[in-house]
Amino acid sequence: MAGKATLESSVDITRRDLLGGIAAIGAGALFPSIIRARDRKVTLRVLGTHVTLQEPIRRQAEQDLGIDIEFEPGGSAQVLLRATTNPESFDLYEQWSDSTRVLWRADAIQSIDTRRLKYWEEINPLSKTGRISPGASPGAGDVPNTILYVQPDGRLGPEPSREISFLPYVHNVDSFGYNSDVIAVGEPYVEESWGWLLDPKHSGRVALVNAPSIGIFDLALAARARGLIDFADIGAMTADEVDALFEIAIDYKLNNHFRAFWRSVPDSADLMLSGDVHIASMFSPGVTMVRSAGLPCLYAAPREGYRAWHGVMCMSRACSGEQQDAAYAFMNWWLSGWAGAFIARQGYYISNPERSRPFMESDEWGYWYEGLPAERPMPGPDGRIAVEPGEVRRGGSYVERFENIAVWNTVMPTYDRTVRRWSELVLA
Repeated sequence: MAGKATLESSVDITRRDLLGGIAAIGAGALFPSIIRARDRKVTLRVLGTHVTLQEPIRRQAEQDLGIDIEFEPGGSAQVLLRATTNPESFDLYEQWSDSTRVLWRADAIQSIDTRRLKYWEEINPLSKTGRISPGASPGAGDVPNTILYVQPDGRLGPEPSREISFLPYVHNVDSFGYNSDVIAVGEPYVEESWGWLLDPKHSGRVALVNAPSIGIFDLALAARARGLIDFADIGAMTADEVDALFEIAIDYKLNNHFRAFWRSVPDSADLMLSGDVHIASMFSPGVTMVRSAGLPCLYAAPREGYRAWHGVMCMSRACSGEQQDAAYAFMNWWLSGWAGAFIARQGYYISNPERSRPFMESDEWGYWYEGLPAERPMPGPDGRIAVEPGEVRRGGSYVERFENIAVWNTVMPTYDRTVRRWSELVLA
């Protein structure tokens, strides 16, 4: 791995800041057998969140790879804290791109050799260049390619290199979900707005994701949409802008506007299903859970653009030998087709989608990737119906959705200030 003695100067995150802030694929023929010592199976330990660490995925991977796999899912802050402080406790880490800078600076992960990635050349331009199509705006903040490649001096940057900081795989654009039995349906990209999260008529029935480097952008997009604040660069807010934003948010909190701050996808679904909240910042699987349970939850296509994220699969700095061979086999498995089709049914995309297309029915592909009306009841990943005939995915096709990015999940230069102010908001 390239040396990392020189740290980027754009973000100054000390270990104390880090700890303080985080605390608040038929694939048998495709993958070579893993060499096993003493006739035992390798056990691959994967740390991450409930979004990708799902039991059907684990079982399929074990079956195809012939190794034992342990999934340890948790909340975003919880798993990031563990990864940065105890890299010996996991082999692979699955989370969001905004965790990459933190993990890299903490020396918790090692670089990944693209020569060992079977499908590297198939990965699409979004991951490698930041643009899904030539004319698309990349959006503000940490566009994935800017933190993907390991540069000669050990920094992360946009210049292509053989060594990368993470495997680009699952990704999506996020917004908010709302109960259309309670809130009038808005036209995508025209009426639906992030500002709805701060609309006083929803007071007491609003929830936000409890993750500082994600939730802050939901707040910022909402406050800007309502004309309460503006930013020179929403992907790199100044300290004064951060403070002004949190003064607005805390005032809303003290007036009981926010019902809850959720920590996991199941939590967000439960809040909506219980009726405690009518509108909330959500991830696609949470919306799918709610819809599969029978509640008409719509996932908005905000006129201001989406908050985008890219899933990252990072390798622990302590991963070596047999464990490392297993880690590369698992990464290759993820891009071999089956897994990408599975997560498409919960609304997520994979970085080499054509590899997953044969694992999906043609009408599934049409709905999830091309934005076509559903031809039949569509099941979610749990088999329950999540999409009714005639429905069109809000926001349109894969390309259209990623041509409408406002900002990417980002660790900004003001990260340490953000996490302190976030704690004040949650506790206010």
